[in-house]
Amino acid sequence: MFNCPARNSKVLRARILSASFVLLSGAGLATSINLAYNIAVARYLGPDGFGNATAVYTLLTLISAITLSFQIISAKVVAQQSSIEGKYAGYIGLHRGAWGCGVFVAILLILFKKTIADYLNLPTPVLVVLLAIGVAFYVPLGSRRGYLQGAYGFRRLAINLIIEGAIRLGGSILLIQLGLGVRGVIAANSVAVAVSYFSIVPKVSALVPDSIQLYYAIRETAQAMVFFFGQVIINNCDIVLVKHFFLSETAGLYAAIAMVGRVIFSFSSAIVNSMFPLVAGTGKDARRNISVIATSLLLVLSIGFSLAIGLRFTPPWIWTELFGNKFSMAGKYGLSYMLALYAITTVVYSLSAVIITYEMSYKISSTSWIQLVFSVIVIVGILRFHSSLRQVILVQLWLLSLLLIFVALPFVVNLIFASDDMQEDEAFQSMKVIRRVLECEVIAEFLKSDFENPKFKDYREVLRDVVANPNFEDFAENEKRRALFFIRHLALWNELPPKTEWYEMEVMERNLGQIRVFPRAQWRKIARGNFSITQIVEYIQKNKSSINYRFISKIDEIRNQLLLDHTTFGSVVLIGVSERESLTILDGNHRLVAAMLAYPNRMHRLRFLCGLSPKMSECCWYKTNIITLFRYGKNILRNSVRNPKSELARCLEVAE
Repeated sequence: MFNCPARNSKVLRARILSASFVLLSGAGLATSINLAYNIAVARYLGPDGFGNATAVYTLLTLISAITLSFQIISAKVVAQQSSIEGKYAGYIGLHRGAWGCGVFVAILLILFKKTIADYLNLPTPVLVVLLAIGVAFYVPLGSRRGYLQGAYGFRRLAINLIIEGAIRLGGSILLIQLGLGVRGVIAANSVAVAVSYFSIVPKVSALVPDSIQLYYAIRETAQAMVFFFGQVIINNCDIVLVKHFFLSETAGLYAAIAMVGRVIFSFSSAIVNSMFPLVAGTGKDARRNISVIATSLLLVLSIGFSLAIGLRFTPPWIWTELFGNKFSMAGKYGLSYMLALYAITTVVYSLSAVIITYEMSYKISSTSWIQLVFSVIVIVGILRFHSSLRQVILVQLWLLSLLLIFVALPFVVNLIFASDDMQEDEAFQSMKVIRRVLECEVIAEFLKSDFENPKFKDYREVLRDVVANPNFEDFAENEKRRALFFIRHLALWNELPPKTEWYEMEVMERNLGQIRVFPRAQWRKIARGNFSITQIVEYIQKNKSSINYRFISKIDEIRNQLLLDHTTFGSVVLIGVSERESLTILDGNHRLVAAMLAYPNRMHRLRFLCGLSPKMSECCWYKTNIITLFRYGKNILRNSVRNPKSELARCLEVAE
């Protein structure tokens, strides 16, 4: 029984909304507690002490790039496993690595405590040492939260966030009352992290599983590190730089303004944290339906802009009542204006983060690198323009708006170019593999059907027998055919992933639904957005009189030849990720269509060769989008110095 993609999409959206509600509720309570924490610390310590405490806490937030990397990797790995043993296997190796990273970073902080304290104008390096203790627990805390996230334990995850916030608030107030001031606040933060770590212990499987493959872990870790380093720099570099460039009281005021960004981003993170494991563990249903990511984007937009509008029209006296009389701004751009401006800036960035993490949930996303580049640009922008707090925020708003365009553009263009990939999938049956074939055999078959092309006219007399009667055990002969083939098809062949495996397949009528033509030239006009070979044949049957005459004549000529038993045809060459997924025709579009149009069907006259690779989606012949086209352009430039005609001449000279 086939799954209904539309129904699956509705179910997934419902699960995302349900999970988002749970995490948003937890994040809302945790954010309220953190707001109370910031208000309490600001009132008790004043702008100067609040600025110092925020600067040190920002260091912890910067280090969260590592913590969140382990969290998102654990969530993805755990979500993709179907059994409890598999989930624990994915978690345990990452957790050990997280402990190693946490201890290493803590040691670095202690070693460079004086340098850090001097740069941030901190009153004592002891604050950095207290932070280092919390960091040792903070990194492995990420892997434990990732396990909960990947196992869809959203309620426990929300409770854990609340526990951390409550201990931070209560501990800070208690230690301030005991006269420890900023030191007490930082100590309370470290204790809160440690308690949060011990409050969630994953249910351990009785079996001892194998850990995840090293190569997979490295790729996922690298992707997550790139993303979160860019994220934490964007979210926190302004606070660090303002603390460096401005007076302590001004920096404390800016820290209070930036607090609203943390609130909004915590809500968007709750939405992302619910979307990410559900998409990662669902397969193709989520990634192929735009409504899934639209749900998350609309949630972020509605929550963010509602808060921004509310902040803009909040009377200034409320803030002085909450934070104290020293937290006020006179003039045209008062505190309400600055808070709303910062809120809009955070919303703009949050939209970029949703798009990037959506792509990360099912593939290695190049947009993470775009974000990392922009994080550096934001730092440079603030270093160049920081005459006022308003200017610091405006620089970020303009640059992060540009980031959103750069991140969203490839995503949107991908939808336009790959409209056929966004169609509803069928439950494809696996094609029958007849035998494994060598690459040289595929090239020979390709040449047989293409040898009459004018580009080969100078070689027909010399190499006709080599093409028509190939001997695959003759190395020199194989090299001649390869060099000859590359005269016309070098760019095409080099685009295929390395180590593509080739097979001869048996294609039955039931398999035709998973075969599609490559969207080019006349085929794009006929396909009208649907490149399935069955849909194209149906369209030709109904609209033959309105289709280009030369195109139809070629199809009819091949169909008539198929009716003659003595005619020999070249193979139809397909490419794909696996025999169970969509396959694209690399060579033989006309032959296959003609065979399907013939009566009775003449598919038995055709031979099918198929190249399979897990990386085939990176090939523009299989999936056309802006990223694969860019890769194709790079490959053309890289091979522009290669001369296949000279290579063939050398092969012929050696043969003589």
